[in-house]
Amino acid sequence: MASSSSLALRYLFLFLALSAFSATKAHNITDILAGQDDYSEFNKYLTQTKLADEINSRETITVLALNNAAMTALAGKHPLSVIKKALSLLVVLDYYDPKKLHQISNGTTLSTTLYQTTGNAPGNLGFVNITDLQGGKVGFGSAAPGSKLDSAFTKSIKQIPYNISVLEISAPIIAPGILTAPAPSASDVNITALLEKAGCKTFSGLLQSSGVIKTFQAAADKGLTIFAPNDEAFKADGVPDLSKLTNAEVVSLLQYHASASYSPFGSLKTNRDPISTLASNGAGKFDLTVTSAGDSVTLHTGVDSSRVADAVLDSPPMVIFTVDNVLLPEELFGKSPSPAPAPEPVSAPSPSPATTPSPAPASVEAPSPLAASPPAPPMETPEGAPSDAPVGSENSTADNAGIHVTASALFTVSATVVCSILMS
Repeated sequence: MASSSSLALRYLFLFLALSAFSATKAHNITDILAGQDDYSEFNKYLTQTKLADEINSRETITVLALNNAAMTALAGKHPLSVIKKALSLLVVLDYYDPKKLHQISNGTTLSTTLYQTTGNAPGNLGFVNITDLQGGKVGFGSAAPGSKLDSAFTKSIKQIPYNISVLEISAPIIAPGILTAPAPSASDVNITALLEKAGCKTFSGLLQSSGVIKTFQAAADKGLTIFAPNDEAFKADGVPDLSKLTNAEVVSLLQYHASASYSPFGSLKTNRDPISTLASNGAGKFDLTVTSAGDSVTLHTGVDSSRVADAVLDSPPMVIFTVDNVLLPEELFGKSPSPAPAPEPVSAPSPSPATTPSPAPASVEAPSPLAASPPAPPMETPEGAPSDAPVGSENSTADNAGIHVTASALFTVSATVVCSILMS
């Protein structure tokens, strides 16, 4: 028994140590910069563009911060959608602290940024050139051929090895064409044309025939997130016959596929609260809940669930996603379980010979929801992109491989093991 108790204590100490390790993994870029007055403008735009959510959802990352003067010069000339692209180039998907900047192999490297993950960066425009210059300086620039190192490392702000590093640089990193592309107003975006091009013709046609497209367009300038089912989703088993719905029910179903807020992918990954939709009203919640695993995000309705597939458009304040299944609100399609049959009265046993008992009535099963879509494959660094894991940093390697350890999971496993040992 003493040996079992000793083993139990060892597992308990291991659990506490791993829990402490897991706790150190969390970071919040907004909180890190909150006490830094020199970066208040930079922090404000990370929040407005929702890049802060994307940064907080990743395990290994470097943020290249701009002071107020540099940020004001950038923001004063461009709309929010362009500012988001420029700031995405300042979020590097690797860990660089001051020491590592001066230990770059061959003195120069190309590193992937958040801009590359959007799918809107042609060629290598989503990469940043980091070069260790003579005299102890480190320069930053676009990876596009012929680009200059127009920015330089000035000082360190915060490091949580090997989770997040925040460094100040002297100027924005500007990729060719990133500031010159015109950004149309959200109300001018042709939503139906984008949906049809993305393989959501059925959904687009329903929006137009029902008039709900006008509701979407009216909400676009203030913030809109659309979850558009692809054409195959409407052919899946379990999708109701829309011709049997009333006009009001069709409108509610379509409005259920949009939220009056700007929620890009990073915001969905970190969201823990129910999402209200355009169908939400006093008569019903009509909300969605979100779960995430790695780089996969799933929406749940209470009746079915669906994977968030691709971003058709991400231009603040509007984002359009495709989803694998039609989202069926519980308020319209949820069914209460059938009541159990009343028990038959108990009677005295019959003296007659036993007869073969009648089979028990089959149980009534609740309607099964639509099958959840398989998880999305993890996003990968484009082929050929460098991978500069810090020397001696097993943590960073594990992070980039998508290995996540949560305190709740550790507690469950550890508690089970400890109880099993003590009871043996």
